[in-house]
Amino acid sequence: MENAEYDSSRPLAEQVAQKIKDYILEEKLKAGDKLPTETALAKEMGVARSTVREAIKRLESQNILTVRHGAGSFVTDQPGLADDPLGLDFIEDKERLAFDLLEVRNIIEPAIAALAAHHATPEQIAEMEQLYDQMEYHILHGQDYLEEDMKFHRAIAQASGNLVAPQLTPIITASVEVFTEGTHRTLLQETLDTHKAVLEAIKSGDSTWARDAMTLHISYNRDLYRKMRRQRSGEPPLTPKVPKWVLALKELSSPQEEET
Repeated sequence: MENAEYDSSRPLAEQVAQKIKDYILEEKLKAGDKLPTETALAKEMGVARSTVREAIKRLESQNILTVRHGAGSFVTDQPGLADDPLGLDFIEDKERLAFDLLEVRNIIEPAIAALAAHHATPEQIAEMEQLYDQMEYHILHGQDYLEEDMKFHRAIAQASGNLVAPQLTPIITASVEVFTEGTHRTLLQETLDTHKAVLEAIKSGDSTWARDAMTLHISYNRDLYRKMRRQRSGEPPLTPKVPKWVLALKELSSPQEEET
């Protein structure tokens, strides 16, 4: 990072921010790597420390850096990827948003899971297993599991071996969050069952199974939303409800047995 003359027609902090980004690329810094101190950066770039601080704030707003007070500035795990790049927070119709997000996920996420089954490393699989175990623990103990759920899907995208897939995770995690909040965490058993199936498919390296398992996971969510919408509109359920006394039978009698 060498000193250079700055363009007086552009904000100085903007130019310094670009130099810091160049430094991250040149030094091949990875997620969690720490930047030099503000004082060191200011001296290296020939600018005031306040200018460096403003540049870092710009990079923090772009999700390139994260600032930990008392510790310094660090590269984020997905540099440049904002939490809401599509402006989904500003869409008022959350019910339609949840369903439309599921439609988009159904297009991309089964394919991502299939890639993960082919490319996932042992370390990435271990991370998915840990996240699943945490999610299972929270669900079985009546605790919130949303954070682990979103991280699980991020880990699959990271394991896909595709450079673009991790950049699509805001769509996936936004869908997980909006759906989970909108359905009041209804599909708890289905959440465990389908996540476990996806995990086992990726562990076994079976791309077809991983694709099918992820498709089933999303299908459960879409089906629940359809049922909720029909219920709110007063429409009858698509399938008749089996009486509880029938479900309680240990075995069903045949028509012939009933006639005698």
